[in-house]
Amino acid sequence: MALHAGLQPVAALIGTWEGDGFGRYPTIEDFSYREQLTFTDIGKPFLHYAQRTWAPDGRPLHVETGYLRIPGDGRAEFVIAQPTGQTELAEGRVVVGESVELLLEGRIQNSASAKQVDATARTYRLSGDALSTTFDMAAVGQPMGRHLQSELRRTG
Repeated sequence: MALHAGLQPVAALIGTWEGDGFGRYPTIEDFSYREQLTFTDIGKPFLHYAQRTWAPDGRPLHVETGYLRIPGDGRAEFVIAQPTGQTELAEGRVVVGESVELLLEGRIQNSASAKQVDATARTYRLSGDALSTTFDMAAVGQPMGRHLQSELRRTG
């Protein structure tokens, strides 16, 4: 199966990435976690995305899934569903140079029972076999601030 031509800028993301992360937010205690991201080519003009995290003791923490779309002109769109009651449409740009960077700002839709999340910002920076991520969030009455960051390596 040939990779859709529009996905060439992010082809290096395809695969599974795993590593350690650190989380903080004004309303919770700081924490460490393990993270796994998988970007899968399914033969369409988007990549399937799956993410999961777990605590150092093995307890599951978070999962999310979605699709990364690269519609052209350096634009990127990330459509993500979360079991915590949010859907996220993150849009921004993909920058290809010595590294591949996704710089995204998200609009959030919250279900009636979900905690209030107002906005997000995500970055993914791929350099060689190292993928660094950040996730900023404005939620539960707090202004936009860093919530998560991780350093991942390609597995397999």
